[in-house]
Amino acid sequence: MRKFGICLVGALLAAPLLQAASTGYHLLGEIKVGGEGGWDYLTVDPASRRLYVSHATHVAVLDIDAGTVVGDIPDTPGVHGIALAPELNRGFISNGRSNTVTIVDLRTLKAVGTAATGENPDSIRYDAASGRVFAFNGRSKNATAIDAKSGTVAATIPLPGKPEFSVADGKGRVYVNIEDTSEIVEIDAAKATVTKKYSLAPCQEPSGLAIDTRNRRLFSVCANRLMAISDPDSGKVLATPAIGAGSDGVAFDPGTGFAYSSNGDGTLTIVQQSAGKYEVVENIATERGARTIAVDEKSHKLFLPTARTAPGAAGARPSFLPDSFKVLVVGK
Repeated sequence: MRKFGICLVGALLAAPLLQAASTGYHLLGEIKVGGEGGWDYLTVDPASRRLYVSHATHVAVLDIDAGTVVGDIPDTPGVHGIALAPELNRGFISNGRSNTVTIVDLRTLKAVGTAATGENPDSIRYDAASGRVFAFNGRSKNATAIDAKSGTVAATIPLPGKPEFSVADGKGRVYVNIEDTSEIVEIDAAKATVTKKYSLAPCQEPSGLAIDTRNRRLFSVCANRLMAISDPDSGKVLATPAIGAGSDGVAFDPGTGFAYSSNGDGTLTIVQQSAGKYEVVENIATERGARTIAVDEKSHKLFLPTARTAPGAAGARPSFLPDSFKVLVVGK
């Protein structure tokens, strides 16, 4: 995923006009985290009611019901993502600067091991069907398969380009966006091999990815302000509704049937299937920089990290105000 830090993505485009409210979703509040540095993925553990948030060189652990920080996982340089294997009491953190995955005990939040990866591990995904964790390495354009129980590397999988976000379908298939070729790749998790790839055109530079496992649909958010909704079985793009600018994350909630695109321009685009068509239901206001997202399927709340930006000179890259990092909470 495009790491969000001191360097914002140029001057983000102005937020689109907001549509009349129809879903009831709105900004409920925020959880203050503080500290310095950038951020990337965040992951909800619905059972423990915890939210794991990447933050520069560590992972902040939040209680999503109390709205407080309850723990911290240090020594994760250039952290991108967090994958959870609750049945094993294990978490797996991709460290982009050290080319490693940190393995954590979810009860104590202490590191219990590490695994070597390719260059710049970014997205990371646990596949329960195979018992493997997949770290997708952006710079070396491959994936590292790790046995979740032993923590040993099982295989390295070559990919056709730079991988971005990934999802698992619960049936032994893992899907990943390929940013520089605008494709989706399918991986057989048990065999650790690529079994399919298909184009997401007209999508350009897909980053965030979500899955509707029941209806077999993938949702990719694209740099050209589209959400590409595809059928991974047929390898076809079914719809491309418009989203806001600067999106790097998307989430799907099976309880609401909504797909949510978190847009760096300060909007959240909500898409739903109606009468066989995927259409934008609503755009709601969030805050600039809130471009990654996670959903709690129990409460149906959404979590989006961001920080306040300091005003800068014309043409200068904006910087974050000290100690302003936070997680926005969106819901009904």
